[in-house]
This record gives sequence, structure tokens and C-alpha cells, in this order.
Amino acid sequence: MKLVIAVVQDKDQRKVTDALLERGYQFTHISSTGGLLREGNVTFLIGVEEHQVNAVVEVLGTHCKTREQLINVFPPTIEPIGTCIPTPVKVQVGGATVFVLDVERFEKL
Repeated sequence: MKLVIAVVQDKDQRKVTDALLERGYQFTHISSTGGLLREGNVTFLIGVEEHQVNAVVEVLGTHCKTREQLINVFPPTIEPIGTCIPTPVKVQVGGATVFVLDVERFEKL
């Protein structure tokens, strides 16, 4: 058995949830926050048999799209606050970060 851990942007959460349920996968999702943008994410915990891992990853890849977003970057400076105008920078966000772990033991009580 495998545990698929997938961190997905909030904007993609509904599509991923619907697609996983439609295919009969059971999962738990946990609200989380990303480090770079400090925006909402959802972390999916999906327990599957080894032969199902590729299908789950395919669902995630189909429904989690990367997109560009502008963020303001404040340079490290010793100038007084308010004297620096942040420069917007394009970054890629979205997609899914996926981890696949071996499960030594699984019990449903």
C-alpha cells in the first residue's frame, strides 16, 4: 500500500476533490498554507494500492494547473520603512507537489 500526499492550491481543490471521488478514491484533505505566498493550500492524504499510484498522480496532473501570479518582493534594506517601493515579480504558482510513501501497516478501525 502507498500513501500519496499532494499539496494543491486552493483554486484547484474542488476539481481535484470531484475527480478523485468520481473515480472512487477515498482521501482526507487538510487545509494548509504555502510558505512563499502564504496563501491557502489543501493537502490531500490518499491511501491507494501500488498499482493505483500512477492513476492518482494523473488525476492530480490533469486538475492542478500552474499559473503566473505577480507578487511584491521587498528587498532587504536598512532604509526607513516607506522609502522603498516594492517591485512586482512574476512567479509560477499552482500545480501539485506530490509525495508517495510506502505504508508499512494500515488499519481502519
